[in-house]
Amino acid sequence: MSSPFFLFILCSLTVVCTGAGGSLDETSPFSPKASLIRYWNKQISNNAPKPSFLMSKASPLNAVDAAAFAKLVDRNALSSHLSSFCAAAGLLCFPDLSPSLEKHEKDSNFAVYSNRNFSNYGNERLGGLDSFKNYSGGENLPLDSFRRYSRNAAGHNDKFDSYGPDGNVVDQSFNTYGVGATGGTGEFKNYNRQVNVPNLNFNNYGADGNGRAHKFTSYTDDTNSGNEKFSSYGRNENGAPNEFKNYATDSNVIGSDFSGYGESGNGANDSFTNYGVNGNVPENTFKTYGSGGNGAIESFATYRDQSNVGDDNFQSYAKNSNSAKVNFANYGKSFNEGTDKFSTYGQGAQGQSVGFKVYGVNNTFKDYAKKSDVSFASYTSRSEAAAAAAEAVKTASGRRVNKWVEPGKFFRESMLKKGVIMPMPDIRDKMPKRSFLPRTITSKLPFSSSKLPDMKQIFHAADNSSMESMIIAALGDCERAPSPGETKRCVGSVEDMVDFATTVLGHDVVVRTTDNVAGSGKQILIGQVKGINGGKVTESVSCHQSLFPYLLYYCHSVPKVRVYEADLLDPSSKAAINHGVAICHLDTTAWSPTHGAFLALGYGPGRIEVCHWIFENDMTWARSG
Repeated sequence: MSSPFFLFILCSLTVVCTGAGGSLDETSPFSPKASLIRYWNKQISNNAPKPSFLMSKASPLNAVDAAAFAKLVDRNALSSHLSSFCAAAGLLCFPDLSPSLEKHEKDSNFAVYSNRNFSNYGNERLGGLDSFKNYSGGENLPLDSFRRYSRNAAGHNDKFDSYGPDGNVVDQSFNTYGVGATGGTGEFKNYNRQVNVPNLNFNNYGADGNGRAHKFTSYTDDTNSGNEKFSSYGRNENGAPNEFKNYATDSNVIGSDFSGYGESGNGANDSFTNYGVNGNVPENTFKTYGSGGNGAIESFATYRDQSNVGDDNFQSYAKNSNSAKVNFANYGKSFNEGTDKFSTYGQGAQGQSVGFKVYGVNNTFKDYAKKSDVSFASYTSRSEAAAAAAEAVKTASGRRVNKWVEPGKFFRESMLKKGVIMPMPDIRDKMPKRSFLPRTITSKLPFSSSKLPDMKQIFHAADNSSMESMIIAALGDCERAPSPGETKRCVGSVEDMVDFATTVLGHDVVVRTTDNVAGSGKQILIGQVKGINGGKVTESVSCHQSLFPYLLYYCHSVPKVRVYEADLLDPSSKAAINHGVAICHLDTTAWSPTHGAFLALGYGPGRIEVCHWIFENDMTWARSG
């Protein structure tokens, strides 16, 4: 606790000092917000109003707390106070799990539950049924652990129905679930539907089991940007049918990793039906899947059908297996061409039968089962695929072309005229609310891949957890080399953002964003339009959020743009509902041909300019004018 003398001196200099506890109001000149205002006045040379949307993201810590937490960082002791640090500083941190529910002697129905630890739950159970319905529904940061659940049980059924729907940054772990179990069923239905950034781990799930069936129906449908890992799933299992039906349908940027799945299993029967259909950039890896198995039957029907791009990697799939039957029907018929790699697929297998029927393009078969019985029927050639894609873009009604490009997300510069009616995309921020940290703290915290163990220790990031994935992804974005002509920096404080923007653009700058989210997902009427810097071609600095424990922005220079402000009106009443900020990229030469802008607008890299609105909590800096 601070000394009475220190508090007396501090209180004598501040506007408000709140009594006995020594807690200081944020109007203290020593608070992080007061320090930020002084820094802003020093670095920004114009008298434009300070942007309230940015200032509101500054650290809420008061002077005493900021100094105390900075000292904990110096002493490498912040991890022991993480809960209080996250609460005081407005950070994104996962709760520690509650005590394990060790005993389980009868059927159970878990409804409206969340953030529980089900370790050793249902071990050696004979028969019975456990139901998890509407569990962790609509929650922010749900954290559930099913470790050694139903281990060595016999005839025990588990049902996960509408589990974790509409959650945000979901972390669920099924480690050694159902290991050694005989009979019974594990069913996941409508699991994690419409969740944001899931991290799901099935490690040693059902390993060494006997005749236990697993079903994943409507699993992670309409889900956004996450990862699912099936490691050693069904390993050494005997006669176990596994069904993945309508898995990750309509999902956005979902990664699935099947490592050691069904390895050395006997009589496995796996079915992937409508897996990843209509997905956007699905990434699936099957590594040593079914390796060393005996008599396995595996079916991939309508897998990744009509998806946008996407990549599948089959490495050592069914290697050294015996009498395996694998059928790929309507596999990888992506709307926009993806990539599939088969490396040492079926190598060393005996009596294997593999069929590819109506299979997509852009595939690599390396050391592929040279002694196996492999048939390719209706395999799409690259020229056929190119012709089909061109015809689809030309003749489609727009629904499929724009499946993953929301109407209004990209538009031409000519649309920014008074009187134009156009759709506005959903510009709402989907990320959890967080605050910046004071630079006095971020400057002391580790932030590099070489310091990953230290970062994991501070933020209680377990291996394969959402927090670990979050940290690794942010580091990857921040440490990658800039694109040609790009200048970039990740910033964890407003001061750092100001430094980057003024370094690129000079000190006479203004930062802008769209005022609010009114009009999202609806038709809007363009009102008065103003071009920044007189509508001249300029350079800007755009900043986008990264998912990280504290507020972290990826900022980069954007050359050859025009920036606009526009009044947005209700088309019916003509009433003003929003004030939008849009940026038009005039040079798209380096953009990917598969960029969503070209799917929505046609043409290709370098042939057109592309405009978009600045979404909620994103921002763009430009020179004043």
